[in-house]
Amino acid sequence: MVSRRRSPIRRKARSRSTAPQYPGHYLTVGDEDRASIRLVQERLNQVGCGPIDVNGIFDKQTNAAVQLFQARSVDSHGQSLKIDGVVGPLTWTTLFGSTSLSETIGEPVSPLVKGSLVVAATQVGVMEQPPGSNRGPQVDEYLRSVGLDPEDDSYPWCAAFVYWTFHKAAAQVGVENPCIRTAGVLEHWNKAGRAGITRVVPGDIQDDFSLLKPGLIFVISMDGGKGHMGIVEDFRDDRLITIEGNTNLPGDREGGGVFRRHARKLSDINKGFISYDS
Repeated sequence: MVSRRRSPIRRKARSRSTAPQYPGHYLTVGDEDRASIRLVQERLNQVGCGPIDVNGIFDKQTNAAVQLFQARSVDSHGQSLKIDGVVGPLTWTTLFGSTSLSETIGEPVSPLVKGSLVVAATQVGVMEQPPGSNRGPQVDEYLRSVGLDPEDDSYPWCAAFVYWTFHKAAAQVGVENPCIRTAGVLEHWNKAGRAGITRVVPGDIQDDFSLLKPGLIFVISMDGGKGHMGIVEDFRDDRLITIEGNTNLPGDREGGGVFRRHARKLSDINKGFISYDS
């Protein structure tokens, strides 16, 4: 886990037709980013969720107005906003229209992580053969990379896919692969923590969006000790863009291939992110 901090975000001059840049952290009651809070308060009044004072103080009045806006609105995908009174990137984008987050999130620095993104992208379109079998020439290669024999049993392979991408990238750039070698999602998460590998929990990113970088491995925990993981490729407006194995476009855990997905919200990632960027 990383310490929570806020990086100063440079703001661009904007015209009336240009949406303001997301401030780089969640806005909530007690936040001290007065300039961003004033923008939110002004906009809430403009869209009929006031009147509220435009004073740069995120108080109960502002919180109630944000919740009213969230209750009345849907995002760009037609999905209802979470009514929590918090202005995250999803609420910000819906409130102001299309806005850029490109200067808010960080960038990977290590050749290994950059290489893993390139390798992962080459696998988009790989499918199980036959469908639903957890098998196929390429899927078998993913599983063998973590020491499993696909001839012996049927294994979920999202974590094996992640390891394989880093294994291939490490060989290409000539470095040792630090990625945990396992087909278990939660085992990967737990072993990474014990090994001192950086893990970023969602709350850290809420406070500092520069911690959200391409190349992070997202981890979702599910009932019954199961999980799912994939690689973050980008973050646009209000959604993670990810490359995932053992999935499908609707996002079911037992998917049939490697897909680039555009629909995951940050709030969907209930466990956190693992970073091999150093």
